[in-house]
Amino acid sequence: MEGRKRKGYAWAFLAGLTAALAAISAKLFTSQFVKFGLVIFFNVTMWGCYVNSLKVLSSLQATVTNFATNFLSSGLAGFFLFEEALSFKWFSGALLIVIGVLVLSRSSVERKESTD
Repeated sequence: MEGRKRKGYAWAFLAGLTAALAAISAKLFTSQFVKFGLVIFFNVTMWGCYVNSLKVLSSLQATVTNFATNFLSSGLAGFFLFEEALSFKWFSGALLIVIGVLVLSRSSVERKESTD
């Protein structure tokens, strides 16, 4: 069962990463054709990964993991690729999001085990 959970989190992580790649490609490319093509491709891929994560995880776990990955990877891509400034508030918020993901993941696992 633990291996299935890991796969679910991997799918949710990939969903967040591909969502961030859609945003990055929209900002990175100047050709409208390439830009829209990549955004559509990455969004379709993101939805496929997200649906696969929902097959294993609860909707809360999948959504929060997807959101956190998207938020963190978009912010870091902005910093490294586009030289955008990241403030202390951004890093504080990112840390709180990661902590929230961990708390929600653990609490729903504990609740599920107690009902079994």
